[in-house]
Amino acid sequence: MDGILAGRLALVTGGGRGIGAAIARTLAAAGARVVVCGRNKPDLDAIAREITGVAIKLDLMDRAATDEVLASVGHVDVLVNNAGAAESASLEKTTDELWDRIIELDATAAFRVARALVPGMVKAGWGRVINIASNAGVSGYGYTAAYCAAKHAMVGWTRSLAIDLARTGVTINALCPGWVETQMVEEAVTRIAAKTGRSLDEARTSLASMNPQKRMIEPNEIAHATLMLCAHAARGIHGQTIVIDGGAVMK
Repeated sequence: MDGILAGRLALVTGGGRGIGAAIARTLAAAGARVVVCGRNKPDLDAIAREITGVAIKLDLMDRAATDEVLASVGHVDVLVNNAGAAESASLEKTTDELWDRIIELDATAAFRVARALVPGMVKAGWGRVINIASNAGVSGYGYTAAYCAAKHAMVGWTRSLAIDLARTGVTINALCPGWVETQMVEEAVTRIAAKTGRSLDEARTSLASMNPQKRMIEPNEIAHATLMLCAHAARGIHGQTIVIDGGAVMK
């Protein structure tokens, strides 16, 4: 699929590391000019230099700053809503502040970005929106009520907007990874080890074992699916939740 995005502009939120960085590299290799956004400017700058793209420091929790950045970017052909956070807490420790923060970043912020950019895609007659959700958006996990709720919300508004956009030339889909070999997973491994007394290797193995293939998903696997959805031949894939977790969640 080399060159399928030549002349297109892609925006990847959370593009400085992990899944977002892998997607940015893959889209750039397919010919797109890529804008990466996120909170860690050094990481963003490194990716932008690597792919000859543009790095923009942006905290999606700041609505005014987000609106300003999106207005400055102009027309975007491919939007990848990848930014997000995961926190675990029991019911009694899921505070209003934790709930509101996760819902805002993992569901509302992505919706606001789409709301700002999709009308331009509709006017142009072509566009791709790929929401990086989670298999927690189609299932439930313990001690993650806020995160599961946010990812279910992302899947829900993906499906809803798909109905609205069905005849516009714009497609929207959600990719739902399981545990992916990223810094976020390493942070989860550290938390699990600290709370349970297991070693880091034991904690990592416990997460990998949730995948029937007994391995972590790699960021490039998510990037490959993202590029696939951008292809002309994928225009019939619309409003879907594509689970990439080695078969852990069967739909």
